[in-house]
Amino acid sequence: MLRTSIHYGIHFLVPVIVALLFFRKNWKMASLIMLSAIAIDLDHLLANPIFDPTRCSINFHPLHSYYAIGIYVLLTIIKKTRVIGLGLLIHILADLVDCAMI
Repeated sequence: MLRTSIHYGIHFLVPVIVALLFFRKNWKMASLIMLSAIAIDLDHLLANPIFDPTRCSINFHPLHSYYAIGIYVLLTIIKKTRVIGLGLLIHILADLVDCAMI
C-alpha cells in the first residue's frame, strides 16, 4: 500500500508541484503536459504478463529503456520540449522509486 501510494503520488503530485514552482504563469498547461507523460506506460501492453508487481519497468519496457531516458534528458535541454521532458523524467523517477521498493 505504501509503495503504491508513493509511486502514484510521484506520478500525479510531483508534476503539479513542479509546474507550480517553475511554470507559474502557465502552471495548468504545464501540469497537463507533464501528467500526460503517463502515456509511456502504453509500452506495458507489449509485455507478458502486462502487469507484474515484481517487475522493474526501468530498462524492461522500450519507453523505459536507458536509451529512451537519454532522449528524455535531451528533451529537457530544448526549451520547446522542456516540459514534456520533465514529465517523462518524473515518470521515470516514480518508476525508479517503485523499483527500489520491490
